[in-house]
Amino acid sequence: MDNLFSVIVFVVFYVYLAYSLQVIAEKTGTENSWFAWIPILNLYLLCKIADKPGWWIILFLIPLVNIVVFIIVGMKIAELRGKPSWLGIVWIIPVVGLIVPGYLAFAD
Repeated sequence: MDNLFSVIVFVVFYVYLAYSLQVIAEKTGTENSWFAWIPILNLYLLCKIADKPGWWIILFLIPLVNIVVFIIVGMKIAELRGKPSWLGIVWIIPVVGLIVPGYLAFAD
């Protein structure tokens, strides 16, 4: 029963994050917003939204470097959505970071 609950929670969060990323991509005019639903391709989509080269996916796979890269990408995405760039830093904080994608996607 605990495993079922964990799977349900994971699926709910995955759907929320993927849909938020898709909406962000659509609002920034980035092509292939459906990439948000596919692992690894969603990292490529993050790079494309932030106007970074696609090879930055490799940087997301390197421990510690990925934190810096995610902050840089997150700050650029926040700026593109007309929000303060410090949201890119807040995005990496556990729990709080779950709110940021929704805010960037659905706030005007």
